[in-house]
Amino acid sequence: MKALILNCSPVKNGATAEICNIAVSVLKEKYTVDTACIDDYSFSYCKGCRVCHNTAKCVQRDDVEYLMRKLAENDILVLVSPSYWGDVPGQFKAFIDRCTPWCNTHEPYAELPRGKKGYCITLRTGSGIAESERVASSIEHFYGHLNIEAAGKLCLTNIEYRMNVEAKRSEIIRFCGQI
Repeated sequence: MKALILNCSPVKNGATAEICNIAVSVLKEKYTVDTACIDDYSFSYCKGCRVCHNTAKCVQRDDVEYLMRKLAENDILVLVSPSYWGDVPGQFKAFIDRCTPWCNTHEPYAELPRGKKGYCITLRTGSGIAESERVASSIEHFYGHLNIEAAGKLCLTNIEYRMNVEAKRSEIIRFCGQI
C-alpha cells in the first residue's frame, strides 16, 4: 500500500514540515511513502466558471492535475495543515477550490479510485483546541466530497515553531502508528 503525506503549509521547513517528517518516519515502516508540499505546485484560483460541472474537467491546465494524480495513486492520505486565521492556509484552500472537477456534488465528476482513507494532523499556535479542530473539519469535508473515508485526526495546539513540535513527538508517533 502507498501513503501520501501532504504538507498543506506554504512553509517548506517549519513546524508543519517537521510533523510531516515524523509521520514519514513512522509510516515508512508499513507503507511506501510519498511526500509533497502544497508550495511546490503552481496553480491558479478557481474561476467559478462551472464548466467542470458539465465536463468533469477544469479549463485551466496547471499543477492541480499532477497533484490529483498523486492523490489517486495513494491508498492512504495524510494531510498536515496549520491554522491560518482559523482555517486552512490560503494556498491549500485554493487547491481545494480547484478540486471541483473531482467533487461528488455534481454529475459528471472525475472520480478518484474508491477505498482511500484520509487522515489529518492539524496544528495551531494558541492553546485552544477548537481552532485546530476547525481545520480538521475543513479537511474532512474535503475528503467527503472526494469520496475519501475520513479515518482519523490529530489536533495539536501550542506549536508555533519547528522546535515546539518536539513536545508533541510521542503523540504524533502514536497517532501515525495507528494509521
